[in-house]
Amino acid sequence: MQYLVSVINTSADLATDEEQAAIDVFNDRLIAEGNWVFAGGLGGPDSATVIDNRDEQPVLTDGPFVETKEYIVGFWILKAPDLDVALKLAAEGSKACNRRVEVRPFL
Repeated sequence: MQYLVSVINTSADLATDEEQAAIDVFNDRLIAEGNWVFAGGLGGPDSATVIDNRDEQPVLTDGPFVETKEYIVGFWILKAPDLDVALKLAAEGSKACNRRVEVRPFL
């Protein structure tokens, strides 16, 4: 099964050198153990564009789709045999990036 692990933060600050080194070690372990699918960092909410094409013409709006104090700054897509393993890996990812994370299964 695959899981989305969203990295949550309250600022657009990038990882410190120490955090990035820990993330790299964690990523390398995910790859070596077969849990890696994909991962990436995201631009800040001010770089977002929301598109609503439910009517005749698409409407493009600058900024995040919701106003919030927290937002997703990065993510991992992991392979794990079950939710317990995914939660264990996500806890290790949270420690590595020094941020809160949210885990959600793909349907």
